[in-house]
Amino acid sequence: MVQVDVFWSYAIGAGFGTAAARAAVAEPVRPLLSDRRFTTTVLFLSCVFAPSGLWLVWQFTGWETMHAAPTTADLPAWLVATFAMTNVTQGIVGYCVARHLWRSGHRYLSWLQMPLGYFAMFFVLAYGWDGTGYRRFFAPTTAAWRAGEFDPLGFLTSPVALTLYGMGVVLIPTMLWLQAGWWAGDGLARARAGALLLVVPFSLGLGTAAVATVALRTLGVLPGLLACAVLVVTVFHPRGLAGLLARAFSLTTRRSVPAPSAA
Repeated sequence: MVQVDVFWSYAIGAGFGTAAARAAVAEPVRPLLSDRRFTTTVLFLSCVFAPSGLWLVWQFTGWETMHAAPTTADLPAWLVATFAMTNVTQGIVGYCVARHLWRSGHRYLSWLQMPLGYFAMFFVLAYGWDGTGYRRFFAPTTAAWRAGEFDPLGFLTSPVALTLYGMGVVLIPTMLWLQAGWWAGDGLARARAGALLLVVPFSLGLGTAAVATVALRTLGVLPGLLACAVLVVTVFHPRGLAGLLARAFSLTTRRSVPAPSAA
């Protein structure tokens, strides 16, 4: 969705950035534009992620805009161009921030960029701007949204959902395979890292966003915001759930390989 992809792109880029920085620990320091993993990340964002967003905004305009724009005619050209651009640029920002934090010694903060991005993404998806984000998501057409329909099970077989499945089969395994390889190399360690990378968005991202949405809808704006602040600090604190998952990643890292002698 247009409103969430800016955060999703950041999370993807940050995930690549932290994994790349970890993989490069035993390598000579290279400028960003000489970093082959950065090139891989940009190619993924521009050739896989960004096209998927444009496909959805063209084919399912109402759903992709959370029913803010029912048809393509309701979208200004500059907005579509900006959407396409930010699906790449925000991922680059995420990569650079995570890379810089890791190299500065702030490894937990570097790793945290990914789950924070997913949390922001899922919060907008669940709450939206008026508490109806999840209802907008499960309305496959603008007509269904305007009619007040809410049928999550029916959505699962809608053209929108079927398209998402097809895209997910390409996007998610490719992303996990690349990032897991940078974290852990090949073999069983790579599979374990991939499983951990899959757990993070749904536990720290979706899970936290769902609780925050319920808090806001139940308690009201001010008490809800206070509860959300406490929730976020608790979950993402180094001694919270995020810290627990981050420590699990350290078990999948590779041993440093000594640089070859110049002699």
